[in-house]
Amino acid sequence: MTTASLERITVEPKVNAQSCVIWLHGLGDSGAGFAPIVPTLNLPSDHTIRFIFPHAPDRAVTINQGYVMKAWYDIKSMDLHNRADMEGVLESEASLHALIDEQINSGIPSEKIILAGFSQGGVVSLFTGLRYHKKLAGIMALSCYLPNADKLPDGLHEANSKTNILQNHGEQDEVVLMSAGKMANKLLLEQNYNVEWKSYNMPHSVLPEQIQDIAQWIKKQLN
Repeated sequence: MTTASLERITVEPKVNAQSCVIWLHGLGDSGAGFAPIVPTLNLPSDHTIRFIFPHAPDRAVTINQGYVMKAWYDIKSMDLHNRADMEGVLESEASLHALIDEQINSGIPSEKIILAGFSQGGVVSLFTGLRYHKKLAGIMALSCYLPNADKLPDGLHEANSKTNILQNHGEQDEVVLMSAGKMANKLLLEQNYNVEWKSYNMPHSVLPEQIQDIAQWIKKQLN
């Protein structure tokens, strides 16, 4: 997969971009699902953050009777230990690497780039961020889990061992149970990652209150 195949929606700041948030959507959605969130973050009018909302490629998804939809990887079963197709996860990681490199080549340093994602997109952002070889500004993992379920990914990189990680989850989430997010949180804490956890009274979604908390966290990482 090449960068050219990873179409996206880009929301530019009014002034030259000096930082970037790459935000990955969930299963069956597209970049258009989260792009409208930018105005609701209530960032200063002179902020310098470029937001990129890439579209996952179309692929058959096993748990949805093989229907073709936008997905960062195939989901083979609802069993957390056999949910994520690792070949697809690695393909999406490579695409995300290319997108990060594109931003670096445009003049934005890696330490001014946040990887963010919801559900499937959160899985890929967390997996990629933990393994990425250059320092990132932060990693935001919303309503998601680790693709390896009960262990951290292989190939963890020292570059992001101290990078701030934000985990949010819905307490009524029936799509990705909060216990799956908590399992990831426990593993990260055991390895002394700088991870912040907050749950909300919501299903598999995002809330206005949560969006304002996310906005504050983004501003703190990119200050």
